[in-house]
Amino acid sequence: MPTQYPFCAVVGSDDMTLALTLVAIDPLIGGVLVRGEKGTAKTTTVRGLADVLPPVRAYRGDRFSVDPGDPSAVSPDGPFEAGTPVVERPVRLVELPVGASDDRVTGSLKLDSALRDGVVEFEPGLLARAHRGLLYVDEVNLLHDHLVDLLLDAAATGRVSVERDGVSVEHASRFVLIGTMNPEEGELRPQLLDRFGLTVEVSAPREPALRVEVVRRRLAFDADPASFAAAWAGEQDLLRARLGSAQELVRDVVLDDDALTTIAEICAAFDVDGLRADLVTARTAAAHAAWQGRTHITREDVRVAARLALPHRRRRNPFDEPGLDEDRLDDLLGDDEPDPGPDDDGPGGPDGSGSDSPQDGPEDHRPADAPGHSPEQDEQQPQPQPAGAGSVAAAGDPARARLLVVRGTGEGQSGRRSRARTPQGRVVGKRPEATSGRLHLPGTIAAAAPHQQSRGGLVDGRGLALTPSDLRRAETVGQESNLVLLCVDASGSMAARRRMEQVKTAVLSLLLDAYRRRDKVALVTFRQHTAEVVLPPTGSVDVASRRLAELPAGGRTPLAEGLERSAEILRREALRDPSRRPLLVVVTDGRATSGADALGRAHRSAAHLAATGLDSVVVDCETGRFRLGLAAQLAGHLRAEHVPLGEVTADGLTDVVHAATASREGAA
Repeated sequence: MPTQYPFCAVVGSDDMTLALTLVAIDPLIGGVLVRGEKGTAKTTTVRGLADVLPPVRAYRGDRFSVDPGDPSAVSPDGPFEAGTPVVERPVRLVELPVGASDDRVTGSLKLDSALRDGVVEFEPGLLARAHRGLLYVDEVNLLHDHLVDLLLDAAATGRVSVERDGVSVEHASRFVLIGTMNPEEGELRPQLLDRFGLTVEVSAPREPALRVEVVRRRLAFDADPASFAAAWAGEQDLLRARLGSAQELVRDVVLDDDALTTIAEICAAFDVDGLRADLVTARTAAAHAAWQGRTHITREDVRVAARLALPHRRRRNPFDEPGLDEDRLDDLLGDDEPDPGPDDDGPGGPDGSGSDSPQDGPEDHRPADAPGHSPEQDEQQPQPQPAGAGSVAAAGDPARARLLVVRGTGEGQSGRRSRARTPQGRVVGKRPEATSGRLHLPGTIAAAAPHQQSRGGLVDGRGLALTPSDLRRAETVGQESNLVLLCVDASGSMAARRRMEQVKTAVLSLLLDAYRRRDKVALVTFRQHTAEVVLPPTGSVDVASRRLAELPAGGRTPLAEGLERSAEILRREALRDPSRRPLLVVVTDGRATSGADALGRAHRSAAHLAATGLDSVVVDCETGRFRLGLAAQLAGHLRAEHVPLGEVTADGLTDVVHAATASREGAA
């Protein structure tokens, strides 16, 4: 087994290591979500955690790892007799791939036993293997919806029930859920976000000395992993022992009325949803006290708990910035600190270190102020304004967009928008050549049954005789996600502040809807003499809201350039993600005033797009008593639905797109 980078050797990620330590002390906290940019040792740190956790006891041969010390624990592999051997084994770190099938996650019929021996046997899935351990999902924000639903069920009930293909099994599945993600690649579903007890924001350290130490340690590990791990073995053993002591001590930590009242006041003041925040904060404060070797709660315990448990629960919608006002938190906590209890061995617990971080090892050159910087310090700087920027109108609050659908049936990634053939969904038939995908067991058996006599199957105790030609794949229909590309005229003819406010509000509304439906959204604007990709295809509302905050208007109308840039994006995305079907929405009055034969070039560009079979809508923003009808001409060349619209309102735009695409789907 390859040597794992030591958990104690991780530098510059104090909040992350502390959060992982606290959930290891009390798994009922609910797991950790780590948000951060690329290259910040998120995966390395998570994988190193399992190595410092105290081992667990289990019955030998029990695939479901029930606790021998819990009389109520029942394993499908049981019952176990009184003399059944009990063994100690390391805590498992189970990695859940974002593209896993539900059979792989929850378990399924063991096909080789069923087909060879005629025996119905259950093959446990990843959730069974993760019981009493860690379940890690890298890029958890990209997890398919059907897997999110399975995780939510297991996290809420602590059990997994499998009822399929003649198998009926229920088993315990309690695990520490750990997810890592890059917010620029899309957001997390609110239901799953709430299931994470703690969340931390990580970024690369800015101090040169700290960055040098990170590189030095990594180079040393890559050069000789075994020697590097041996040098940190002592620190790993100390941390493992301290964790074991904290796991025992946390049961004795007293959450008195004063501490609970303080936690309730903080949660109410920050206006978090529900009562899960209160429970998680209380458990985290108790775990932090146990980590410090105490059985009473202090002001610092509550502060640490609130800083880790509340930021992601304050977001009312995906456009809200995560984070917590720590000055306000300090005001709510006050300055009075209770006297140390008789069991208090000092500010750092039994070892008197005075540090929250579990990574104080040899040659630790971290600056004294490295731990605990707030997420607000890591906010990105606003994008510079382009040269020649015109007037700027702010967007209003995003409205709830109506459903956008693309006609026909696609085969894109699972989502919540258009009809598609997906790995999950309602079974509508079967297909041959089941080289991949979900097996259609009844169809497979039916295809093989007529040939059993000639193959000698089902006689003398033999099982069903199969050949590859018998295999059938289940054909399922669900919903897919799409790419919504908005091409918006930001020239002088559209520069009225009210009109641009409504256009930008509509874009934000569509983006919010796309977040809920797991779509991608892109935005191209054209003005002056060029077209600009304001928002590349993304599902991240954080990035989108920042990019759309300042959208200038004014100048000439390069309509052809806007359509050509849109076509370029669609071509590139078709190569990158060929299964994701696009919808183009052009918001314009149809004018083209940039360059020679501007209108002719625009119409030719539209005809070229139409030849690709693209679904599109033209929203006519021409106003006034005398109208030229240029947007209608553009729609004709684009073979798009033309919708005259006196003013571009958020409701009007989303309703127009919905009506046009829904009518096309009905016609298909």
